[in-house]
Amino acid sequence: MEGRAAYLTLNRPRALNSLTHAMLRTTAEALDIWEHDPAVGTVVLQGAGERGLCAGADIRLFHDDARSGDHRASQDFLRDEYRLNSRIAHYPKPYVAVMDGIVMGGGVGLSAHGGIRIVTERSKVAMPEVGIGLVPDVGGTYLFTRAPGRLGTHLALTGTAIGAADALLCGLADHYVPSDALPALLSALAQEEPETVVARHAAPAPPGVLDGQRHWIDACYAADTVEEIVERLFATGEIAAKEAADLILSRSPMAVKATLESLHRAARLDTLEQTLDQEYRVICAALHTHDLPEGIRAQIIDKDRDPHWSPATLGEVHRADVERYFAPLGEGELGLG
Repeated sequence: MEGRAAYLTLNRPRALNSLTHAMLRTTAEALDIWEHDPAVGTVVLQGAGERGLCAGADIRLFHDDARSGDHRASQDFLRDEYRLNSRIAHYPKPYVAVMDGIVMGGGVGLSAHGGIRIVTERSKVAMPEVGIGLVPDVGGTYLFTRAPGRLGTHLALTGTAIGAADALLCGLADHYVPSDALPALLSALAQEEPETVVARHAAPAPPGVLDGQRHWIDACYAADTVEEIVERLFATGEIAAKEAADLILSRSPMAVKATLESLHRAARLDTLEQTLDQEYRVICAALHTHDLPEGIRAQIIDKDRDPHWSPATLGEVHRADVERYFAPLGEGELGLG
């Protein structure tokens, strides 16, 4: 706490500030206290260290639970995480998220639902879940379905990280501030209204890449199936489109098909809370798959970057397989929406 601002710092810099359950609980408790503290005018979210705000959840928990067959710890983590995402989206005081450096997965959930979202030239924003056998969550499918055109579908199916200008274009951020101006901005937030401070420090973002790719992104990702999307991407003759197709084909086939269906369904939902309810069903189903522990093994545990997906190809994933991700959970529903 300094002046009128309460600073919430994610403090696991050696782990890129990846989220533990204790961090989620502490954050929720702090927001509850600050909401009713008249001395707090603004809440500021930032990450410790120089590398980023947050790389997402500490997914070793999901790996360990999947290996043991007991998913209760993972489900409890997700329930508290999604409730916190909703809390942030409706927080009654200004919530300033400093999205400097790496902001991925759960880090997007803690920042992109905030009222004032700041990116810098160092920002790398992504929802890379398909690379570990998961589907974008923490409200990611809600955000992606509200991005212009088919940009959100492109980001969800490839897991591509984007910079400041593209985050602004996709509606994941509001303002660009050069990183060397952050110390002055953070200090000023203790004394002044956040809108005034941000307006003084904001600047035009360096050019991005997505706006210039809209012609093929919007055309290719309008297809109804992942197979047709990939076919269209290869057919464009664009190098970047071919790279996107190759990325999709390297991801978990089950996860990318469940992701596309999640986006189609999220586009028909009205609120973030309804979408979080859907994402909870989908992620709970993913906890029981082969691909989730295998994806985490390849990326985090063994780091060989060589996951062996099952099913191994898009053609082996059937409609009934995808539908199982959306099965009602009965008494186990999240129940936000």
